Amino acid sequence: MKLTLKIWRQQNAQDKGKLVDYPIDGIEPDMSFLEMLDILNDQLATKGEDTVAFDHDCREGICGMCSLFINGEAHGPDRLVTTCQLHMRMFKDGDTIYIEPFRAKAFPVIKDLVVDRSAFDRIQHAGGFVSVNTSGNTLDANAILIPKHDADRAFDAASCIGCGACVATCKNASAMLFVAAKVSQYALLPQGKVEATDRVLNMVKQMDDEGFGNCTNTGACEVECPKGISLEYIAQMNREYLSASIK
Repeated sequence: MKLTLKIWRQQNAQDKGKLVDYPIDGIEPDMSFLEMLDILNDQLATKGEDTVAFDHDCREGICGMCSLFINGEAHGPDRLVTTCQLHMRMFKDGDTIYIEPFRAKAFPVIKDLVVDRSAFDRIQHAGGFVSVNTSGNTLDANAILIPKHDADRAFDAASCIGCGACVATCKNASAMLFVAAKVSQYALLPQGKVEATDRVLNMVKQMDDEGFGNCTNTGACEVECPKGISLEYIAQMNREYLSASIK
């Protein structure tokens, strides 16, 4: 496959940045998108040019670090996959591919395609945890009976990898789906009841402080989420927030 890549190049958050054209040839359909970028960087390094900075780690669709905006879609044209799981067979020979970083006020560009998503970490630190009894009188977690429906929903919410596709896709750069998933995974389990009131209030406040926008129920976040996190969890979080506000 012969392709034209239009890649966003930006030295830092203060730099204006621009799209730069890179022709590339010899790409196999079975290559992953990140393997294609590896080949480009190898060619750039051989010519002594500055390589394209992009984030990656596990390359197994688990960590979410590989987040890229490809042809106007978070993680590219496929569904329920991260960028590292996107294969070049989703494109055609001769295609022009636009590759940009996730764009949001709360996700400042570090360099090129790499953005700072530490805002998500600060939201987690604000309340995404449970108290653990270490007094010696602890209960085995398996001894706590949990309805299967609640357990299944909690596991579904916990599958969120915090990649930020919801933020990048939302016209308001809202982090509601991410926060809702993190709140819900604890709200649905008895272990999460201890901090339930403080958790949702603190995490929503931190989300607002970070500069994320609000949800207007467009639904684009659910469509682009690589783990298929449902909008139902935003409703769950809203119920938790209302209950905590009254208390």
